[in-house]
Amino acid sequence: MSMNLSAKLDELQRGDRQLETTVALCEIRTQLQELTKSVESCQSEVSEVKRDMVAIKHELDTVQQVKEEIEELREYVDRLEEHSHRRKLRLLEQGLTFFLSYAILAAVLGMLQFGYNTGVINAPEKNIEDFIKGVYKGRYGEEIAQESVQRMYSVAVSIFAIGGMLGGFVGGMIANRFGRKGGLLLNNVVGIAGACLMFCAKLASSYEMLFVGRFVIGINCGLHTSLVPMYISEIAPLNLRGGLGTINQLAVTIGLLLSQILGIEQILGTEDGWPLLLGLAVCPAVLQLVLLPFCPESPRYLLITKQWEEEARKALRKLRASNQVEEDIEEMRAEERAQQAESTISMTELICSPTLRAPLVIGIVMQLSQQLSGINAVFYYSTSLFSSSGLPQERAKFATIGIGVIMVIMTLVSIPLMDRTGRRTLHLYGLGGMFIFSIFITISFLIKEFFGYVQEMIDWMSYLSVVSILSFVVFFAVGPGSIPWMITAELFSQGPRPAAMSIAVLVNWMANFLVGICFPSMHNHLDNYTFLPFSAFLAIFWIFTYKKVPETKNKTFEEILSLFRHGNGRFYSYENRSSLRDSRIYGDEEFTTNSSRETILTDAATAINMPNNSAQ
Repeated sequence: MSMNLSAKLDELQRGDRQLETTVALCEIRTQLQELTKSVESCQSEVSEVKRDMVAIKHELDTVQQVKEEIEELREYVDRLEEHSHRRKLRLLEQGLTFFLSYAILAAVLGMLQFGYNTGVINAPEKNIEDFIKGVYKGRYGEEIAQESVQRMYSVAVSIFAIGGMLGGFVGGMIANRFGRKGGLLLNNVVGIAGACLMFCAKLASSYEMLFVGRFVIGINCGLHTSLVPMYISEIAPLNLRGGLGTINQLAVTIGLLLSQILGIEQILGTEDGWPLLLGLAVCPAVLQLVLLPFCPESPRYLLITKQWEEEARKALRKLRASNQVEEDIEEMRAEERAQQAESTISMTELICSPTLRAPLVIGIVMQLSQQLSGINAVFYYSTSLFSSSGLPQERAKFATIGIGVIMVIMTLVSIPLMDRTGRRTLHLYGLGGMFIFSIFITISFLIKEFFGYVQEMIDWMSYLSVVSILSFVVFFAVGPGSIPWMITAELFSQGPRPAAMSIAVLVNWMANFLVGICFPSMHNHLDNYTFLPFSAFLAIFWIFTYKKVPETKNKTFEEILSLFRHGNGRFYSYENRSSLRDSRIYGDEEFTTNSSRETILTDAATAINMPNNSAQ
């Protein structure tokens, strides 16, 4: 452009005509105007660049500030982890105190009641059938068919489970309405009524009264199976929760053993003694009614459900025999914060909750693994099983007592193992052993049939059957006997726990009822193959436990809840646990706050990315 202007000036200097000069000046003026506009445009662009540079600098300052805040958050989370870790270590150092032992003893009388009434109907089977025949003949003047008598006896056996379903179903509502201790106290009135009805059945010449009594005592036992594990899991220290939870099963096995010993003919297994045998169920109810008022209510119920913090502190001081209960209060508060969204949750909400669906299914399958393992077939019909294996009737009754003895011994053995080995591991051992010996039971029955003409073979196979059945019971006591009750209470926080226990106990009693009512028919139709369906169930439950069930040993309720929230309610397979170990969800010695750490840091990273994007 400058070259053009010089050329025009030269032309002006050489030219002599005014018109040409005027035209040249106009062109120069136009080009100067364009140059001015270009310069102004450049100045505007430079100003915009300066503004962008200021904005970028401001955003870089913001990024630096967010980074500093993230570092502060990291330090805060680290301090929180360290504090929580120290708190958990202090919780793990708590021991067994007098009042804690007393409260557990008073509570597990309910499970002793459950065990006693589960086994008490076994030994006097023939006496009860004779009673039904006598009452029927006295009313109608004719003999009743043996098949009808057996059917009525199976009703007496299985109606107990129907009552248990009802009691288990309302257990959660009772626990929320009256408290854990209050619910147990009220339940003893039901237990006394049921025991009195059974005792008076012969005096009234009414087998209907026997059925009603079994139904009422079933309600009582169903409530106990819901309330007792809940109460014990909530008052037990973290490091003793597994062992003390096993006391539930110990009480059940002691009740079974007592019913089997008292049921032999030399004591109460007679025509005149069996009503007293059934009526003795009043003793655990009366004893618990006397002992339980001196026990504290569940501190978790007082603090989280009722919001009575001072009452919860008093209960904890009594249970821990110490004024230093802040760690327990803090752990309960952490649980309360973790389950705010699920507080006062109903059964419908529990079933529909995506986060809680996984632990609910695990709890239900664990309950089914207990009942559909075939153990109740042994408890209800062990005398008949031993007789069919070739033992004389008298020896069969003593072999039944052997079942009770072994259950008590093995449950005692499993108490220290529960917090040392872990729930999941023991359950796998139990299910695996039961599967193996259920196959041996079937094999022994088959060999007895094929070689029934050889007397020596009959005697040998009879003892093989007895050993197989007793070994079956041994492995049941190791894991499936106690763990389903315990782990269902452990998988849920305070809000959904009562509803979850109600559903799990209902499923347990339904399966109990199905086994009790169906086993005689199964035995008649399948004969020597009776235990094969149980073998198939045991294999399925073993695979499910291996793939889906987490370990809850030495974990707070908050940690267990975070485990399922971390996976959005999905199941965790065993293969995925390496990643979970990295986040210390499954660690036995670390407190888990990484889920909250990840949430905090993810939000901070999002805050960083937003200004970066705008800068780009």
